[in-house]
Formats: sequence, structure tokens, C-alpha cells
Amino acid sequence: MTVARDVLGKVLVREVDGRVLWGRLVEVEAYLGPADLAAHSSGGRRSPRNEVMYGEAGHAYVYFTYGMHFCLNFVTRETGVPQAVLIRALEPGPGIDRCSGPGLVTRALKINRSVNGLPLRPPDIYVVDDQSPRGRVYATPRIGIGGTGYHWERRLLRFCLDSPALSRPLPKRLRRSNPRDGEQRSVRGNRRGSLS
Repeated sequence: MTVARDVLGKVLVREVDGRVLWGRLVEVEAYLGPADLAAHSSGGRRSPRNEVMYGEAGHAYVYFTYGMHFCLNFVTRETGVPQAVLIRALEPGPGIDRCSGPGLVTRALKINRSVNGLPLRPPDIYVVDDQSPRGRVYATPRIGIGGTGYHWERRLLRFCLDSPALSRPLPKRLRRSNPRDGEQRSVRGNRRGSLS
């Protein structure tokens, strides 16, 4: 979960076809390995599709979902511990299309399965800390993981900054609150899994 919080506000860069594409990371989700029923490695599941998750930290894990979208994750733990951070939204850099959802991020940055397993370092895909002020980090339940059980559906594992580029806006009650700068704010879903 530390990596998920730490990457927020940093810049994701993709160099492809002689172009430098980039956007500021504003929304991510943490997936915590075999115990996490929403993770691709749930129960120790291992396959050619998710093998990269079991590898070394600092690599891209890219998968195809719903027959139409690629999703980008960062592998975050040591070899054999399959944890990752899903990149959900970016504030797009100049000339980049909307990036308010995992499929839009990969489409805008031209990310596909050819990126799967690449190290997160230049020249292909990497993260830059440009020292830009980050603002507050908000924590909410993850999106689109229904059927994984009440415990996992309610865990505060989606981390985001207040940005118009989010895949889903922050709940109003979180945005109205006025915590000290840098303080993390969180919200839990109700019993039905919706935010109130």
C-alpha cells in the first residue's frame, strides 16, 4: 500500500514511436496478493497471464480485460510476492487524450501487452518525481470488484488525489472536509458496497 500512496502526484512517462507521452498519476488501487480475493493472484493463482506479478518489483504488469481494454499495473514486492498497483487515472499531459480510467490510460499512452514485463525505467515506461506539490491523498474502496466478499469490497485500497481526471469522483462528504495539508482522508462503503 505504501507504493500506491507514494506514486500519486508523480509523472508516468511512455516513450513510443519517437514521442514522449505523459500524465500525472492521480488514482491507483493496491492489490495485496494471494489473500486479496480481488487480486489476479488470489489464492496463489499463477498462470502465464499473471506470471509477471510473481517477478521482481519495478516491472509493468499489463493484462487484457473485458475483451477490449489493457490495464497497467506496477509490480511492487520482491520476487515471489505477487502484489501490484493498478493505474486507474492520470491528469493527461499535452496532446494526450482523456485518461480517466484504466483502459483510457493505456489507450492514451499506447500501452499494450508488449509492455508487459518491461522494467519501469527509461526508455520505454517510467515514473518521474518532478517534486510537484501533491496535495491530500484520499482512500476509498476499490472500483469494480463486486463478488469478492464484504471485507475486500470495503477495504480502503483505492488511493487518489482530488482531480477532475478521476475515473469516479470522490464522495462529496470527503471533498467537503478540510483536513490539514497532506493528511489522508478515507471513506468506507455502506453494507451494499456503495459510497454514501
